[in-house]
Amino acid sequence: MSTTQSNPFLLAADNPSQLLTLLRNDPSIASTQDEHGYSLLHAAASYNHLDLLRALVNELHVNVDLKDEDGETALFVVETADCAKVLVEELHADIKIRSTEDGQTAREKMAEEDGFPEVAVYLRMKELEAGIAGTNGVPEPTTNGGHPPPLPEGVQINLGAMAPEEAGELADPEFRRRIEELASREDFQGEDGQRELRTLIEEALRGEVGEERNVRSRTE
Repeated sequence: MSTTQSNPFLLAADNPSQLLTLLRNDPSIASTQDEHGYSLLHAAASYNHLDLLRALVNELHVNVDLKDEDGETALFVVETADCAKVLVEELHADIKIRSTEDGQTAREKMAEEDGFPEVAVYLRMKELEAGIAGTNGVPEPTTNGGHPPPLPEGVQINLGAMAPEEAGELADPEFRRRIEELASREDFQGEDGQRELRTLIEEALRGEVGEERNVRSRTE
């Protein structure tokens, strides 16, 4: 048997269906981790293999919050909002977990590194839904001379495509109002509308959305 056919981590990347067959024949390897704590769950999340993720947790009973040597779970390596949604809403991954390396949550790490903004925005909305403030309850630091860090080149997030019922499920009332107001504007696809969309996304990435309401309630 070749290395690729027998190495579960290679299969997790390239052939998840074959890996599932292997795991069902030998469930004991489902929670396998390499020397750095990287697991098959991390690999499935990183490569966006959603059926493999579901099987690992639901069928093979792998802990969805299994951590690597830095204390990071599979949520830290997610690259798509769909995968994050499966982990959080279906498999109940804990969005509050902080890594032991830098003390950041998955959302905070993505925001700092300007990586996968769609995932960061989704996780921020789930934080708002759960009543979780930004880092230590205050806005996270900005870069670029005090201005919000730019989104990676070519990245677009169309919050205007979000259905009203989805906004209601994911966002607090103020964030929902801003999404609906922005999406309904005639100039939404124009320069001004897109600039305001970018600002809204940047605020979500920094964990500032909803902070004004939280600060006001603490000072009243």
